Amino acid sequence: MKTRRPRIAVIDYGAGNLRSICRALSAVGAVPEVSADPLAVRTADGVVLPGVGAAGASMERLRESALVAPLHAALAAGKPFLGVCLGMQLLYGHQEEGDTEGLGVLPGRVRSLGPGVKVPQIGWNRVRLVADGPLGRAGDDYDAYFVHSFIAEGVDPVDVVALSRYGEVFPSVVARGAVWGTQFHPEKSGDAGLGIVRTWVGLANVGEPLAPAAAEPVAKAVPA
Repeated sequence: MKTRRPRIAVIDYGAGNLRSICRALSAVGAVPEVSADPLAVRTADGVVLPGVGAAGASMERLRESALVAPLHAALAAGKPFLGVCLGMQLLYGHQEEGDTEGLGVLPGRVRSLGPGVKVPQIGWNRVRLVADGPLGRAGDDYDAYFVHSFIAEGVDPVDVVALSRYGEVFPSVVARGAVWGTQFHPEKSGDAGLGIVRTWVGLANVGEPLAPAAAEPVAKAVPA
């Protein structure tokens, strides 16, 4: 039986600071490897696609680094995959920003937040689970840290794990098998966020026990 810690490829495509997500991965017992090498995607136990910024430019950098095909292969093979913020948005097809196509592995599209709210949303917001699962029970609420101007819409309801509200309700956690996405930054979301990272890393675990469980979620409430 393998006992090594899971190796997680953190994709470096020029879309944000990677130190926080690497610290979170290390804290829960994984070994993060920051890389733009397609081989890292193929050989890792799991893949994190982080990021903040513009979808069009980010997809162009992924293409220039020859990462699109390896990412598609990893996703098709069921390799644990976590898209964070922009990384979650790129799991979908059409991206309003840049009028470009994302990876298109989940049904849906990405558009800007609606009128009447300050954009981007920066700060803490409530995340409410809508179904029982590995992150908790339906109705459990977490506080999480968001930095975004776009949201996913037209998604498959079966993929939606949690919702949030910022002028309108939108998916804040999605999952299809081992492919997960968070619109917020779990690595900046305290114990609840670290718990999400820990649970996801457990999908890529290769035998070594993970760190202790995170604290309980904060008090329940409908996203407001």
